[in-house]
Amino acid sequence: MEYLAGNYDVIVVGAGHAGCEAALAAARMGCRTLLITLSLDNIAHMDCNPSLGGPAKGHLVREIDALGGQMGITADETSLQVRMLNTGKGPAVHALRIQSDKQAYHLHMRNAILGQENLVLHQALVERIKTEDGKVSGVVTRTGAFYAAPNVILTSGTYLRGRIIIGDTMYEGGPNGQQTAMNLSGALKELGLELGRFKTGTPPRIHRRSVDYTKFTVQPGDSVPWRYSFMPTQSMFWGRDVDKQIPCWLGYTTPETHQIIQDNIHRAPLYSGKIEGIGPRYCPSIEDKVVRFADRPTHQIFLEPEGWNSDELYVAGLSTSMPEEIQYDIIHSIPGLEKAELLRPGYAIEYDYVKPYQLSLSLEVRKIPGLFTAGQLNGTSGYEEAAAQGLLAGINAALRVQGKEPFIVRRSEGYLGVLIDDLVNKGVKEPYRLLTSRAEYRLILRQDNADLRLTPRGREIGLVKDERWAAFQKKKAAIAEINALWRGTTFSPLNEHLAEVLAGVHSAPVHGGISGEELMRRPEITINEIKQLIPQLAEYDEEALLEAGIEIKYAGYIEKQLAEIERFAKMEERMIPEEIVYDQIKGLSTEGRQRLKEVAPANMGQATRITGVTPADISVLLVYLEQKRRGGQVHAT
Repeated sequence: MEYLAGNYDVIVVGAGHAGCEAALAAARMGCRTLLITLSLDNIAHMDCNPSLGGPAKGHLVREIDALGGQMGITADETSLQVRMLNTGKGPAVHALRIQSDKQAYHLHMRNAILGQENLVLHQALVERIKTEDGKVSGVVTRTGAFYAAPNVILTSGTYLRGRIIIGDTMYEGGPNGQQTAMNLSGALKELGLELGRFKTGTPPRIHRRSVDYTKFTVQPGDSVPWRYSFMPTQSMFWGRDVDKQIPCWLGYTTPETHQIIQDNIHRAPLYSGKIEGIGPRYCPSIEDKVVRFADRPTHQIFLEPEGWNSDELYVAGLSTSMPEEIQYDIIHSIPGLEKAELLRPGYAIEYDYVKPYQLSLSLEVRKIPGLFTAGQLNGTSGYEEAAAQGLLAGINAALRVQGKEPFIVRRSEGYLGVLIDDLVNKGVKEPYRLLTSRAEYRLILRQDNADLRLTPRGREIGLVKDERWAAFQKKKAAIAEINALWRGTTFSPLNEHLAEVLAGVHSAPVHGGISGEELMRRPEITINEIKQLIPQLAEYDEEALLEAGIEIKYAGYIEKQLAEIERFAKMEERMIPEEIVYDQIKGLSTEGRQRLKEVAPANMGQATRITGVTPADISVLLVYLEQKRRGGQVHAT
C-alpha cells in the first residue's frame, strides 16, 4: 500500500555526481531537500576512472566550485596525484587533472551530505513520478512510500533499465554490480517523455602487485600544489611530501594484442549485434580502436591507481566488453602485464536516457513543471558533465521554490552554459562529452578566471556563502593592486638589472622608459621575470599574479572576444513569445519548423543554434517577429 512518508521542497533521485551537487545546492539555498539513492554505500561512486578533469572537464569543475558546488573541494582533499595538462599551449586550454582515491572521494562526499543542514538522505528505489494537474507532486518507491514535493530532480545515471554485457553474458544490472531501476523508464514514458538508448563501458581492473613496472614509463604528478577549489583545501599528500603522490604508468598494446581481438571480433558484443545502444565516440573500446584504426600497431594504455590502500589498478585505454577469457589473453599480451591478475573484468552497460531537446535551459522538462533531469540521464558522459548539470538543476529547483526566475548560464559565461546549450539545442546522437573546441569564447572561459565569471552570480542566488565571498573579494583586490603596481612602475633603459633580466630570456633591450605592464606584454617575459624586477609582487598569491598576467598578455584577443560576445548578446535579447505557433509561419523549412517546435527556443540567439534550423529559417522568423511587433501581416517567403 502507498503511504505518505514525508513532505519536501525538492526531491533528488540518485546520489551520483549529479545528484550530490543537486541536493547540496538546493539544501544550501534553504530548501528542505530529500536525496534518495539505491545504495548508501555508493554515493558519488566513481564507477569508471577515479579521476576528474582534463580539457574542458577541468574547466567545469572550477566553474562548479566558483558557484559554490562541492566537487572541487572533494577532489582536492582526496587526491592521489595532480597534473596540469596542455601547459605547452595557451592558457585557454590549460587543464587540471586530479586522480582521486575512489573510496575516500565517496566517504568525503557522503559526509558532506550527511552534515548538510536541510538535507535528508534515504536509501530506496524510486519507481514512479507522481503528478497532479500536469505538475510534479512527488515520487513513489518500490515499498509504497510516497514522498511529496513540487520539485523532483532525476539523476539516475546509467541505472534506467541497465544491462551489463560481457561477451555472450548479459544480465540486468547497474555499474559495479549494483541493482538497476527497471520500472522508472516506463513511468517516464507514461508521462510523455521520449527516451533513447546509449551504452558505455569500463576496462578491467588488475592487481597492482602483479605488474612488471620496468616495462612501463612512469607518469609522476606535478611538483606544484594545484587544486580545483578557489577555497583553501588540503590534499591527501600536500603537507607530507610531494613524492607521496602515487604515479600513473604508461604502456602500449602490441600487434599480438590486436591479433587476439581481430581473431575474436565475432564474439565482441559491439560487432555481433548484442549491443543496441550507441557508445561514446571519444572513449571507444579497445576492440573498436583496433577495427577503426587497423593501420596502427599499438595503442596507449595507462595504469592508474584507485586509492592509497587499494590493490586495484584501472587500465585506462582498454575499455572492453569482450568475453572474460579473451580479456585475460588481451591483458597478458601487453608488455609488463604478462602475469597480471584480473580482479574485475571490463564490461559494457546499456541504459535509457531522456532526449534533452525536451528540456528548457534550466533543465526543467518543459511539459511537466517541477520535473528536472540531470547527468548521464540527459545523454552525457563523464562525472564532470553530470555534476555541472546537477548543480544547475538543484539551483533552479530551489529558485522555483522561491518563486524566482531560472538561473541560466550563457555560452559566453561558462563551459556550463556551452554544455547545457548544446544538449538542449543540438541534441545528442551519442554520449555527449564536453570539449574545448565546442566553446566559441575559450580565451574568456579560462579555468583561472572561473570565479571572476561566476562567483558573483552564485552570490546573487544565495549559494556562495560569506567565507567564499570574502576570499573572492580578497583575490579581486589583489589583482587590482597587481595591475596598479606594474602599470605604475617604469624602468629606465640605463637600468642594469633590467638589461640583465632581458638578456637572460633573449628579450630585446629597451631604448626608452618602459612600464612593467609593457614588459609583461612581451611573449618571452613571464611572471618570474617581472617578480625579479618588481620585488613587491612576491607578496601576492600566485593565482592572482597568473590571472593578472594573462589579462595583460592577451588583452587584444580578449577585447575582440568581448566585442563578439556583445554582438551575440543582442540576439539573446530578441525574445520569442511562448505562445508562438510555428505552423502559422510561412516560409520555414519542414525540418526547421519541426525542430523549433521541439526545442521551443526562448530567444533568437538560442534559435540560431538549433540543429536543423537554417539561416533562411532565422531570417523568416526575424521578419515574422518584427511584423508581429508592429502589428502588421507577415508575408515572409
